Amino acid sequence: MSLKGKIVLITGASSGIGAATALAFAAEGARLLLAARRTEKLAEVAHEAMEKGAPAVHCFALDVRDRAAVPLAIAALSAEWAAIDILVNNAGLSRGLDKLYAGNIDDWEEMIDTNVKGLLYVTRTVVPGMVERGRGHILNLGSTAGELTYPGGAVYCATKAAERALNDGLRQDVLGTPIRVTTVDPGMVETEFSMVRFHGDSERAANVYKNIKPLSPDDVAEAIVWAAARPAHVNIARVVLTPVQQANSLLFHRDA
Repeated sequence: MSLKGKIVLITGASSGIGAATALAFAAEGARLLLAARRTEKLAEVAHEAMEKGAPAVHCFALDVRDRAAVPLAIAALSAEWAAIDILVNNAGLSRGLDKLYAGNIDDWEEMIDTNVKGLLYVTRTVVPGMVERGRGHILNLGSTAGELTYPGGAVYCATKAAERALNDGLRQDVLGTPIRVTTVDPGMVETEFSMVRFHGDSERAANVYKNIKPLSPDDVAEAIVWAAARPAHVNIARVVLTPVQQANSLLFHRDA
């Protein structure tokens, strides 16, 4: 299915997988709605997306945790941008790696509010229009952490398990419509993820990827665009991708 001219909304589009996904859709000729908190970063992504082939790009500031702001931001879109064809729920993060009984509750709140409630707010706002128009595709960013919990990551893993359940539930709820629903679940990807998790501790973040060749954001973006480009009658329910050196969220092989 051609993606040329399709309107694609990507949350968390200012860096990492979100930015790479924007550029991958741009190369297919899609029109891009890019949302994130860091508008200066969004502007850089938008400029590169136009160079990659996007016919048009519209950026707007959005914190998906803000229940009131999400519907206001979507309602404020002009008529030429309102008919969203593809939604990529990418905004998400991890904070801390503490034992559950010693965890930072503020970290928990941020993860739950972003990864679960933010996904819900955006989905609840965008999907009714898709159902009304009789077309659309929702692609949610999950994780291998959603199927196997690792020490110190209970709350993050729980949010990604919730994403998987919400993804599958939405696919059931739109049954009987042409709407497609996909979760893309990567393993280790080298982005700002670990820097965010460890609150800017670059040494600790670098050790996560030590002696391993992780996935790149481009690898994940390619999978997202591939799922979106399948024929209209084909729904890719779930894509799982990991580095060769990763078996699951617990088992890795690190080079000597």
